[in-house]
Amino acid sequence: MKKAMTLTYEVGENLYINVTNRCSCACTFCIRKNDDGAYGSDPLWLEHEPTIEEMQADLRKRDLRQYHELVFCGYGEPTMRLGFICALAAWLRAEYPGIRLRLNTNGLTDIYMAEETRTRDAAAQLSAVFDSFSVSLNGGDAAVYQRVTNPQGAPANAYETMLHFAAAVKANGREIAFTVVDVITPEEIAAAQQQADALGIPLHVRNYIA
Repeated sequence: MKKAMTLTYEVGENLYINVTNRCSCACTFCIRKNDDGAYGSDPLWLEHEPTIEEMQADLRKRDLRQYHELVFCGYGEPTMRLGFICALAAWLRAEYPGIRLRLNTNGLTDIYMAEETRTRDAAAQLSAVFDSFSVSLNGGDAAVYQRVTNPQGAPANAYETMLHFAAAVKANGREIAFTVVDVITPEEIAAAQQQADALGIPLHVRNYIA
């Protein structure tokens, strides 16, 4: 019997939501290079991107109130399906009042999804439906960022776009944290910390998962 796609999976006290395998970056530390799942999950490669109905059916199988947060993350960059995740988040808010929703993102939506954002202000659109954000900082300057993150097409403004997104989310009153992975040097991590401090955003240093 064919196994169903893994649309949601548990990590600690949170439930992660897997909406796409597409990504606008090819990070050197990407967990997809070493495994087909994350944190002991079943394989996260999707046969197709789930419809809103498929995702709703999967979520209804769980007691969503037991989780601290529902995290839009999965095995790709969630904002590659910008309209979809906003619609799904709005549905969750309507069905489960008081539920906490977090978005894990590279913060490059205004580059890669400009046609959907129209105003090139994804932060406002996403802040309307998500409570908290985790944004991949990945370095203290544009050179390190480009080397580690490898955004598609290597746009020269990628680092500045990500910083602008993070600052706008903070200005919208949402919880936000930056992350870096310890594949960069201690000096580069220190520079990333300085950048995060300058914006008043906490920085979490994650361990590389081989």
